[in-house]
Amino acid sequence: MTTAAIKRVKEGVAAASDVYDGLRLRAVRQIIEKTLNRLEAINQGHSEPKASSGLRRFVMRSLIHSFFKVRVEHLERIPQQAAILSVNHLHHIDPLLLLAELPTQPYYYILGDARTLYNKCWKRFILDFAGGVIPLERVWKEEIAVMEAAKAGKQDLVELAAAIKQTVPTGEDIHTLRQIDRIILAILTRGDGMILFPEGRLGTTEAQLHLPLKRGTVIYALRAGVPIIPVALIGTHDLYLGKELTIRVGEPLHFAQTTRPKRQEVDLALEKLQNAMLALLPTDYQEPTGLKLLGYFLNHILW
Repeated sequence: MTTAAIKRVKEGVAAASDVYDGLRLRAVRQIIEKTLNRLEAINQGHSEPKASSGLRRFVMRSLIHSFFKVRVEHLERIPQQAAILSVNHLHHIDPLLLLAELPTQPYYYILGDARTLYNKCWKRFILDFAGGVIPLERVWKEEIAVMEAAKAGKQDLVELAAAIKQTVPTGEDIHTLRQIDRIILAILTRGDGMILFPEGRLGTTEAQLHLPLKRGTVIYALRAGVPIIPVALIGTHDLYLGKELTIRVGEPLHFAQTTRPKRQEVDLALEKLQNAMLALLPTDYQEPTGLKLLGYFLNHILW
């Protein structure tokens, strides 16, 4: 556990308890509820306040290209129809990088960790403007590490571990999970797209997947009858000014639609997806060496 990781956990606990930087803020749970209700209302014909795909892409691309070199391979493989992009996850910048380069049609939505999204005023302002985010509650990998270290006898983390257990939501609320399920299926049914990270957490090593993958990606694809597009992100784990970041798009995976996928169907589709994602990752990745300007800033600004 590094000092930076412990600091991030403390900030996460503060955000979960409705206190951040000494200010009383709206509880994250209230923000989630408001956002999810607004997204679900689209099914009843209500419009969603959000920026256009073109404007969102222009803003994201302007920001990303100010700091990094971006290489995109086989963007033409992404269809202009409802689809799920299944992507490995190395950094909080990953969804911004994708939105900077994806086609403007269909309109893509992203599942995102609520406390990471809403723990800064400037993030909330941007999200209110841009839209397209479905917030999730979950326990961070750093918080899990703190609790495990406390159990192992690290006394200086016992109090923080207790605060995590008492304060941080696990994301297992059945009502909210079902609501998210309805929202995602409605998005895909009306012809929009989803960006999902089936590892379920941030990876720790370039060119590796955290396995096993979560089953939700293939379940949504099977139920909605949409293709899954495997995508590999390369280079985003350790950022610095001018670094080359790569988006590598794989061939679409098509599956027969079924409203109630059987376990065997899900497992077969998940294996196919896993193999496709692994095939996109480099086998000989070497992290560049030398001076890494703005490294700390770029790696922590989205914490």
